[in-house]
Amino acid sequence: MVSKPNKNQARLKRHARVRAKISGTAACPRLDVFRSNSNIYAQLIDDVNGVTLAAAGSNEKDFDLNGGNCEGARKVGQLIAERAAAKGITEVVFDRGGYIYHGRVKELAEGAREGGLKF
Repeated sequence: MVSKPNKNQARLKRHARVRAKISGTAACPRLDVFRSNSNIYAQLIDDVNGVTLAAAGSNEKDFDLNGGNCEGARKVGQLIAERAAAKGITEVVFDRGGYIYHGRVKELAEGAREGGLKF
């Protein structure tokens, strides 16, 4: 019988490879993206201290768009940029989480750039 490759396991391997090269600090945190079928999430992480500085997701109460499409992903990117600006963060390192930089991940990144984050 032919076995189907596990896509999430392959994504986690890619993510580990990327994480070996990038790390976030308090001055320049890591903008991490997680994408599910129906939602998308973003976090600003300080890897030195092991804390999350800010987070945004399409599953929040006041979020009115669908997180499963590009429009909702762009809104999450703008939301994380606003929360970063409130904490005085302007520069981040982008971590696509092993996902291809395409579609919702790309829209989230562009929304964060529109909101004022530099990466």
